[in-house]
Amino acid sequence: MTPDNTKQTPKGTANISFIILIAGAAALGGFLFGFDTAIVNGAVQAIQSEFQASALLIGFAISGALLGSAFGAFFAGGFADKYGRIPVMLVAAVLFAVSAIGSAFPFGIYDFIAWRMLGGFGVGLASVIAPAYIAECSPAALRGRLGSMQQLAIVTGIFIALLCSFLIARAAGSAENPWLFGVTAWRWMLLSEVPPALLYGLAALYIPESPRFLIAQGRDGEAVKILSKIEGSDMTERVEGIRASMAMDHKPRFSDVLSRRNGLLPIVWIGIGLAALQQFVGINVIFYYSSVLWRSVGFSEGDSLLITVITGVINILTTLIAIAYVDKFGRKPLLIAGSIGMTITLGTLALIFGKAPLDAAGNPNLTGTEGIIALLAANLFVFAYGFSWGPVVWVMLGEMFNNKIRGVALSVSAAVQWIANFLISTTFPPLLAVFGLGVAYGLYTIAAAISFFFVILLVKETKGKTLEQM
Repeated sequence: MTPDNTKQTPKGTANISFIILIAGAAALGGFLFGFDTAIVNGAVQAIQSEFQASALLIGFAISGALLGSAFGAFFAGGFADKYGRIPVMLVAAVLFAVSAIGSAFPFGIYDFIAWRMLGGFGVGLASVIAPAYIAECSPAALRGRLGSMQQLAIVTGIFIALLCSFLIARAAGSAENPWLFGVTAWRWMLLSEVPPALLYGLAALYIPESPRFLIAQGRDGEAVKILSKIEGSDMTERVEGIRASMAMDHKPRFSDVLSRRNGLLPIVWIGIGLAALQQFVGINVIFYYSSVLWRSVGFSEGDSLLITVITGVINILTTLIAIAYVDKFGRKPLLIAGSIGMTITLGTLALIFGKAPLDAAGNPNLTGTEGIIALLAANLFVFAYGFSWGPVVWVMLGEMFNNKIRGVALSVSAAVQWIANFLISTTFPPLLAVFGLGVAYGLYTIAAAISFFFVILLVKETKGKTLEQM
């Protein structure tokens, strides 16, 4: 752990508008992260019909992007430490745009998967760069709220993607029907990612480089100007303190996260645990497959997409709650409350789906009260996740590691997050086909219960500490 040699300079008035501007621009990567992973929701069955794909293959086609995300996340920290945060953002923006066009006009299912994986690489880059950049540019007192902007951007991206899918499918009559210029509706859904990708690239050109990266490159003068503008007072002494802290360390490398026994450092294992459990509770089953899920229990295509849009709104509102209270209540209490809520709601869904009679296609037949309870439980699960594990994990991953290991440790944790996401998303269609929804949600309930004990026993509070104190 790096000693805290940072001298504290008396604080002026933080430049809130400038801070929000640069954090918001970085968080656009989170918007595309959410948009890219959710835009296929309304196109799942149309893509399966188009390519006559099996349940396992369509699961891989939808979640294959997550493997690309794992690779992107793993390499993002090293790229960012070598080339800077801004160049990595620009590369991610280009990958988003190219992937959107390629996946909208594939020759077959296999190059569709390839295009999705390319975009996933961009998602992985953005998922690491945004929280790291925001943490490095934020005053300690505001870092939790600003770090939560990443999750707000993600859930907003999810919502906008779901809304686009709903509106396009409604305008065309179905995702499988031709729409504007005779192009099939599901292709327009995927093309809708191009405009925000271009906006992200433009925004990255107008924000400053991370002060801590500049200091690592010996560009202290530029770092002083940026930090002084952020904090509202002269940051010369603060930069000298950060420089002294960094001078005790070597250039970041993967071996930094290894212990003397060549295993990972305990703090890295905690980051990995947080990242994996964030996905093992099955949140992305709701956002990737919710239209399929609600259709499987009796709702029409239009109603299923509308329910999914409503769920996206709930996710945004609850993330706003996290932004308001993460620096007041702290990270750990929100995680604990979220774990309790997720365990109860997922357990309810597992019981309802497990006991429901099956129709001729093998899907649960929910009628009357059971259908309403399932719908409420699913949205309450999103509520519990939205104010806790959704935003707080990204806040903690951006701030819990010291300067020496932040880039590499965040890359490892984010890569695990995407691998966990891939496993959950890929296994859901066969789980649904072979064992049913009751078993699937039973597994997610167990993960939620484990998350409660994980936080209680292993996670330490990070509220109010500077990055040099971590």
